[in-house]
Amino acid sequence: AGTGCSLTSKVLLDMEAEGMDGVTKKFEKPLFQTLGMFVGMCAALFIHAAVLAFKIPFPGYKHAKSVSKKKGYAAVGEVGEPEEEEMPSIPIWMYFLLIIPSLFDLAATALCMLGLLHVEVSIYQMLRGSAIIFVAILKHFVLRDKLRDFMWVGVGWNVVSIVLVGMTAMFSVEGGEDGEDNGKDPAKGVMLILAGAFVQSLQYAFEEKVMSMEVSAPPLLLIGMEGFWGTVVCIFVLYPICYALPGADVGGTMENPYDTIAMMQNSPELRQMFLFYFLSIFFYNALAVLVTFMLNSVWHAILDNFRPITVWGTDLFIFYCVTTSFGEKWTVWSWVQLGGMIVLFYGTAIYNAPHAGSLKLDGGILSCFCKFDYSDLEDEDEESQPLVPAGDATAAPYQSPYQSPFMTPNTLAKRRAAEKEGKVFTKVSRGGSFA
Repeated sequence: AGTGCSLTSKVLLDMEAEGMDGVTKKFEKPLFQTLGMFVGMCAALFIHAAVLAFKIPFPGYKHAKSVSKKKGYAAVGEVGEPEEEEMPSIPIWMYFLLIIPSLFDLAATALCMLGLLHVEVSIYQMLRGSAIIFVAILKHFVLRDKLRDFMWVGVGWNVVSIVLVGMTAMFSVEGGEDGEDNGKDPAKGVMLILAGAFVQSLQYAFEEKVMSMEVSAPPLLLIGMEGFWGTVVCIFVLYPICYALPGADVGGTMENPYDTIAMMQNSPELRQMFLFYFLSIFFYNALAVLVTFMLNSVWHAILDNFRPITVWGTDLFIFYCVTTSFGEKWTVWSWVQLGGMIVLFYGTAIYNAPHAGSLKLDGGILSCFCKFDYSDLEDEDEESQPLVPAGDATAAPYQSPYQSPFMTPNTLAKRRAAEKEGKVFTKVSRGGSFA
């Protein structure tokens, strides 16, 4: 589903349709795609309502016993008898507090969508890995959550990866066989995506500082409310601003919503692809909750880091096996990009040590003859969580899959302490397409 989000985003930008001016052009509407992402997140509210109404077993929910004649939910792992206690209610301020991460999310997604106009989707996906660099700097110097020395080694390798991928983006176009770049500016695209990753890291820092709390709100409700606020801001704030500002869209505006509607009406294929984009975001949010609960948040982050492989592989398959109108072809600079991707995985594996799927620097060749002491961290390594059977009231506490994937030992220690007390340690965040 995550791969589908990235690929359909790029395909939508490359599709053509007739606009309100009668001209056939590409559907380069990044704000509309951002709006679509938030609408897709809103769909989580309907699942939340269905889970409550029909008492469907779902991670993060525990239903009241029928004998108690009470309706509601409780966070998994919460102590006490639900049939004898009031169901936890969500404070009103929580609904409004979610506006802040929604704004971060909105800015990050919009910047990355603008950047995606100028680069291939595989490069876009890999450049998102720069978030680990910004998160590390913010954690260490702003939040005062000191990083271990081996983590800085991982961050350093990620910097190397971003340089290699950025070079690929800029030189692969300049060195194309036809010498044309179709009006695209790869350097601008790289900078916009890096800016989006920086804004996303600010969201992580905000959540780390302000929103790390015991929250009994179900995960689907949190995702849905972020989608709701993002939708409201897109429609009533950003669209009027973009319509008023000068730009290259129809009527001399930055993005014309009436032209967007006309292009959607004139192209059944465009409507079908947007539906697929919507469903990809919808299922990504729902499945991410299940993946995290069946494994744990560390493995969720690791699996998400492998999305560049599936995105790039699928993009190559589309170009060579389906149609040359979409997808991405292999060039001489693709070897540099491949090297950048390997370095990205290498740096992330070092940063995430000593957890499952990571790489410990033990002084060997793979460690570049660097050696660090992990003895105080190995005893604290997390175990995977099994999927909780329906009706299990003694399940382990739910952990949000949308917390920052770049957790330091101090952050992990706080979460484990909360788990030992049987509490929920949720970091409110988002799913969306920029996850």
